[in-house]
Amino acid sequence: MISSPHSLATGVGALPHTDPVVACDDVLAIFPGFVYVPTLPDRNLLESIVFCDSEQLPGRMIRENRLLFDSTTDHATAIEKVYMDYVEGNYAPYGFHPDYASGFIEMMSRDLSGAMVLKCQVTGPVTFGMQVVDADKRPIYYDSQLADLLSKMIALKARWCEMEMRKRTGVKETLVVLNEPYFASLGSSVVPIDQSMVKSGWEDISALVEGGLGIHCCSNTDWEFVLDLRPSVLSLDAYTTAKEFLLYSDSLITFMEQGGVVAWGIVPAEYKIFEPETPETLYQKYLAIRTQLCSSMPEQLFDAQSLITPSCGIRFADRSGALAIMKTAAQISQRVRHKACGE
Repeated sequence: MISSPHSLATGVGALPHTDPVVACDDVLAIFPGFVYVPTLPDRNLLESIVFCDSEQLPGRMIRENRLLFDSTTDHATAIEKVYMDYVEGNYAPYGFHPDYASGFIEMMSRDLSGAMVLKCQVTGPVTFGMQVVDADKRPIYYDSQLADLLSKMIALKARWCEMEMRKRTGVKETLVVLNEPYFASLGSSVVPIDQSMVKSGWEDISALVEGGLGIHCCSNTDWEFVLDLRPSVLSLDAYTTAKEFLLYSDSLITFMEQGGVVAWGIVPAEYKIFEPETPETLYQKYLAIRTQLCSSMPEQLFDAQSLITPSCGIRFADRSGALAIMKTAAQISQRVRHKACGE
């Protein structure tokens, strides 16, 4: 678990920027205490979700802006290498290059020794495996061997990320968050996901990552299952799904008592939804969540184990819109911390 963030604010993932220097400048100006690495999908297709983490996937093909797996060719040697690298902890070949993660590369050039935590995001194995299809247009996550391979590959990339963040920036703590929107399919009969495979993949990754390891899911899901995985941070779209999430309040309180952090995505990341809101309306929405949970838990615990964020990555906005969304999260954080800590 990471140190208690005491209701600091941070971001989630994507920004609409195309200049990584400007993107990192904006993040550092607004979230100096709990810094996050922005992804820039509008800059390059390879910086989009899944694509950005796909460079080391055996059998990878990109056709017509789609990411595919070549199931017509034998990739046994490349697959065996991923397994050997995982067993040996050889994470060096799984790093980011500028075409895939310009925001990450830029943030590594900054001195972040004054920040509490540095957070980055990688695509989780479920979302990765459900987005990439084989020659029969079948998601590769439905192939048990490939699903297992993905968890090992993502584990190596996550390990590389945390080591690079420590080495390059001087930050005190690191947090790698698995971006898992496809967790929305947990328990679904339409798009079934094997929960035992999900748990096994999570254990593969958590066994290799030494620092914080979190999960972001911006849709409603089986929150009981996700909380039982015991991530360091659970990041969610609280603006939309708080009502469903709070149905699991007993498990949620236990999670926070044991050191888990909830990143409450209370600020809409989509600008057209954000625009009618104000910092005051969103602050009151957040206080309603706090009041409901704190009827069964100490306010001090809730405040200590909470982060305040946009609901997801900010993609469908211009720079000024993204700044307004991020600044609103920071303003809510300041009000909560003043209320709770007298800051």
